Amino acid sequence: MTPPMMPTRFQPLRQFFVAFGAIFALAACASDDGDTGTYIGEEAIFIDRPAAELYNRAMDTLLDGDVKAAVEDFNQVERQHPYSVWATKAQLMSAYSYYLRNAYDEAIISLDRFIHLHPGHPDTPYAYYLKALSYYERISDVSRDQQMTEEAAKAFRTLVRRFPESKYSRDARLKIEFTHNHLAGKEMDIGRYYLKRGNYLAAIKRFRNVVENYQDTNQAPEALHRLTESYIALGLISEARKSAAVLGYNFPGSQWYQDSYDLFTKRRLQPMVAAKPSSSESSK
Repeated sequence: MTPPMMPTRFQPLRQFFVAFGAIFALAACASDDGDTGTYIGEEAIFIDRPAAELYNRAMDTLLDGDVKAAVEDFNQVERQHPYSVWATKAQLMSAYSYYLRNAYDEAIISLDRFIHLHPGHPDTPYAYYLKALSYYERISDVSRDQQMTEEAAKAFRTLVRRFPESKYSRDARLKIEFTHNHLAGKEMDIGRYYLKRGNYLAAIKRFRNVVENYQDTNQAPEALHRLTESYIALGLISEARKSAAVLGYNFPGSQWYQDSYDLFTKRRLQPMVAAKPSSSESSK
């Protein structure tokens, strides 16, 4: 009865619901203890139907592609049968329906509520995963604001920390790597902007953030080179040598290492490196 893993939102909808066959079979045979009856709401009269029947109808609606109507149908399960097992399932499926509609903020609100009400539920890891995806889907180009990237990274880290053995954690770890590289790319974009305009102290701050907090990303070699470049521009040769040495030690085959070495030789400065990098090792 656990919702199947959905690594990306592009997985076909019907494939996603294959694992719900057992739920449908159970729902078809289920019945509620209470009698059905007619109730008068604030605006209309509605029939109080068995929870399993309502849930089944909502699933059918979602499979038919009417995501907006499915949200209302799943919410109806909880309204009419708030303490049933179907209401718990409907809460999660309502959030998933919001996600499919690209209504990510509504999905996150629903998922936070599910997590708060059911911290020990078997589907709670999936709720954390879907919440993280609701941020992840909105990651933008590095030239734009990266709040969604930061929120996605935070949500995926929470999932991995709380449920390290979950089947969703492996994909979460991969997506954490992507978010870190994206955030490092944003820092590099800003750092290069400052560097071009001669604002070396501001540039150094950005490049150091990459080196210190995103050293495992593919942005790290360039960050070390740009640090070297900025320090030389400020006349801080000792600091420049340290950055070049770290670059040479960790990325000896990088073109950025070659570029840093060339900065020293052009200024007739002695770099703190063992030997000149060979051009055959260099690759950008």
